[in-house]
Amino acid sequence: MNKEYTIVIVSEIQGYMIMSLKEKLIEAGYDAVVVRPDVAEISKVDARIGSYLIYGYESLSDLQQALIYMKDQSAEKDIPIFVVGSHEEIDVIKGLVPGHLIRQYFERPINIPELVEAVDNYIEKFGINNRKKILVVDDSGAMLRNVKGWLEDRYQVILANSGAMAIKYLATNRPDLVLLDYEMPVVDGRQVLEMIRTETEFADVPVIFLTSKDDRESVMQVMALKPEGYLLKTMEPERIIAEVDAFFERQKMQLLQ
Repeated sequence: MNKEYTIVIVSEIQGYMIMSLKEKLIEAGYDAVVVRPDVAEISKVDARIGSYLIYGYESLSDLQQALIYMKDQSAEKDIPIFVVGSHEEIDVIKGLVPGHLIRQYFERPINIPELVEAVDNYIEKFGINNRKKILVVDDSGAMLRNVKGWLEDRYQVILANSGAMAIKYLATNRPDLVLLDYEMPVVDGRQVLEMIRTETEFADVPVIFLTSKDDRESVMQVMALKPEGYLLKTMEPERIIAEVDAFFERQKMQLLQ
């Protein structure tokens, strides 16, 4: 059951179809609220939002500010957006919200059970309870705390203060991503990645370097081990967060194809 999630149905019209959709979502185990396309009303929903479900209607002029708000919330908090509307209404919404934030479109007339099933399937796969798990490996306690602070609102963050601790963790756990420092005593980042790539159980775990080493020789030494990226600690935190988000977004798109 998914009762910790609220589905926010955004619609000017609150007729039979909307009430039927709300009832079916509640039957599926969700809380569901219907709000007008008004930023003040939408922002009052302070529950854990599982999805925005935008129900288009003929007059879309009032929807623009609400769409901008939901677009920003979706990008910041990874809230999926589903859209119901006519072909013309969907085209208007596509022009205001980036396509990668909208998980699925449904043209009217809709099949309500099919729509509820699509929302349910998405949340089961990618909901908050299924947050991606990131192992951060760095010998600097300050850096570990910083990275945890940057990412913990979006992801489960596990910390390892040495390469040896990272390998020990990987022996019994499988993270969705490893953020790996290069320069560490005893077992450095290159050696950790070599060990990861030679162990069958976790050879395909994705690794992104997060390091201060920016010389060409160091970078080239690890490229043959196929890390998913190479980030510098001197980057702004927002850029590091964006790179991690982009990695998972690419991965998500591949799964949905």
